[in-house]
Amino acid sequence: MNPDIPVLLEQVAQVVGATRVLTDPSETRPYQADWRGRYQGSALAVLLPGSTQEVVELVKTCARLNVSIVPQGGNTGLVGGAVAGAERPSVILNLSRLNRIREIDAQSNSLTVEAGCILANVREAAEENQRQFPMLLGSVGSCEIGGLVSTNAGGTGVLRYGNMRELVLGLEVVLPDGTLWNGLRALRKDNSGYDLKQLFIGAEGTLGVVTAAVLKLFPRLNVSATAMVSLSGVKEAVDLLRFMQEQVGNRIEAFEIMSRRQIELVLQHGHGLQSPMELDSEWYVVMEIADSSPRWDAVSELQNTLETAFEQDLVTNAVVATDVAKANRIWELRHNISEANKRAGFTVSNDTSVPISKLPLFIDQVTERIERNVAGAAVCHAGHIGDGNIHVIAVLPRSVYGTSVECEAAAARINLIVHEASVELNGSISAEHGIGKMHVGRLERFKPAVDLQMMRTIKAAFDPSNLMNPGKILRDEAEKE
Repeated sequence: MNPDIPVLLEQVAQVVGATRVLTDPSETRPYQADWRGRYQGSALAVLLPGSTQEVVELVKTCARLNVSIVPQGGNTGLVGGAVAGAERPSVILNLSRLNRIREIDAQSNSLTVEAGCILANVREAAEENQRQFPMLLGSVGSCEIGGLVSTNAGGTGVLRYGNMRELVLGLEVVLPDGTLWNGLRALRKDNSGYDLKQLFIGAEGTLGVVTAAVLKLFPRLNVSATAMVSLSGVKEAVDLLRFMQEQVGNRIEAFEIMSRRQIELVLQHGHGLQSPMELDSEWYVVMEIADSSPRWDAVSELQNTLETAFEQDLVTNAVVATDVAKANRIWELRHNISEANKRAGFTVSNDTSVPISKLPLFIDQVTERIERNVAGAAVCHAGHIGDGNIHVIAVLPRSVYGTSVECEAAAARINLIVHEASVELNGSISAEHGIGKMHVGRLERFKPAVDLQMMRTIKAAFDPSNLMNPGKILRDEAEKE
């Protein structure tokens, strides 16, 4: 049943006001495409609610008129999960106006924020209260809490603090029929039944609209030290991580690996960024150790530990930042990867995970297979080696792949190579980016049938009409036919 679009627009305008219902292409364009510009949406309108109650009323209205909803935050995702498909009439529900910090409870180490809060602002609010919220990724200045929850975001702090799933204590969610579920509880322990919030973390907006979250805070870090080291191979990086853990324990704040080719692309397209060391090795690790105790000498600890690592042939060279400015310049190399690759050409970025011990074999296999099967592909690697999450990145030159059809065909070959290699090693085809639009349908090949059946059962229980971000994660049964 096709909706009566004039009736839809009139009724949603009654909820949020006419100025908060965008239909003009010049106004909706920023909301209709993904960050990389790879997917173009076709939503009937973009709705901009300013409160949870407005979200409730909008969801009820869309359910009544049989209109699908695509929840959207900062729209910084990398798999097209916040783009409206053309398969059925849809609206984009952008939550950026829900940007209030509702409560800070420093004694409970918790922070209650709305879904539209930008990550940088949340981190700043925690800092003002002598606490830290440790989630950090390249889009820190634009990504929003609702999107981070819905995609179970990772970032550079996963090694020490875990994914978003480990950082969420409670949620407020509007269910597909408009029912409001208030699970905003700052409890560390609650064994009174199913942990319902976990159903929505990583569900990519397919089970409901996250409108607020209670986040876990940690003591503010008072001392830290950052270093960039060169290594001869991925195995040495894995060995170095194990050695660092033995020496400094859980004070390792981040441990990120980058291939030389990836750093070279960042330097070429990163607007004046510079490397603190000669790029004469194939692999580099950026690491940070930190602690809340002001009496701990992090810089000396890192210098002494790396000297021992050098003696054991784990590293070939190292640069330790002596102040915050130098540390930030090192981290800029890591955090500007996505921007630089986007400028370099058509980027195919995979987000796989394998057991940490399998990383050397995995990287060797995918690099060789992509270079052999995809002409001109510049294969790069970057990622969170401490949790086995490596981003296999192939940049396709626009001089070779001049049309979108050619790019998409090459991307499909690259994705298949990477996914097959990861699953062969008991890995996953998506570690933190999600499935979204990019990988929908691939789960049928790479996930056990019983897993898929359980996921479909959960989806049907929450959203029997399949109106909430349809066609994401699980392909529509009608499309398969």
